[in-house]
Amino acid sequence: MDMNLTLKIWRQKNASDKGSMVDYKVSDISPDMSFLEMLDVLNEQLINNDEEPVAFDHDCREGICGMCSLYINGEAHGPDRGVTTCQLHMRMFKDGDTITIEPFRATAFPVVKDLIVDRSSFDRIQHAGGFISVNTSGNTIDANATPINKEDADDAFSAATCIGCGACVASCKNSSAMLFVGAKVSQFALLPQGKIEATDRVLNMVKQMDDEGFGNCTNTGACEVECPKGISLENIARMNREYLAASLKG
Repeated sequence: MDMNLTLKIWRQKNASDKGSMVDYKVSDISPDMSFLEMLDVLNEQLINNDEEPVAFDHDCREGICGMCSLYINGEAHGPDRGVTTCQLHMRMFKDGDTITIEPFRATAFPVVKDLIVDRSSFDRIQHAGGFISVNTSGNTIDANATPINKEDADDAFSAATCIGCGACVASCKNSSAMLFVGAKVSQFALLPQGKIEATDRVLNMVKQMDDEGFGNCTNTGACEVECPKGISLENIARMNREYLAASLKG
């Protein structure tokens, strides 16, 4: 059965605007629609009424890019688990529901407009150390020639599933980016290709994380619960071990 809903949406014209919640009504919403399709219906309605559509981030709509980061009814990516906002379906809501939609809230994620935040702080953390040096001078070694423990390979792949959406930051009371950075550090720390820059990587990435204004981790665990890719808290512990080892070396 189609639904009629009340949407309370954060509207903010630009980064310097104070912003406020605005109420909207949408009707005949199919439970099979994705959450973003529902917002498309609202925006079409607003455009037809010569009103400013709600700005929100989206790209792949397949749960891969991490751009569709919305805070829905007090939860990053909404009430479902293991999904991004674009994979959230309206069947998770009921006819007559009021849905509150906000941007991710963190000092390091300033609002650009409406529901869009600037997450380039994540990019700068990556640039600080989330890479490996590869010799392409003709002396490269086939990847399959380097044996890797299957458990390490599986853990590295699990860490690499992080899409950098920022749900961990949005759901943390401290706005900590430790799960994101932990995943990016672990991805390389577990593999032989990542050993060369291991010391500099973790020190530089953690320093950049702190410089960006993210808070520290107090092991609440909300980040793992809200992460659409189920990134484990074990990655934070691994990053802490890497950081301690790097500090002792330095």
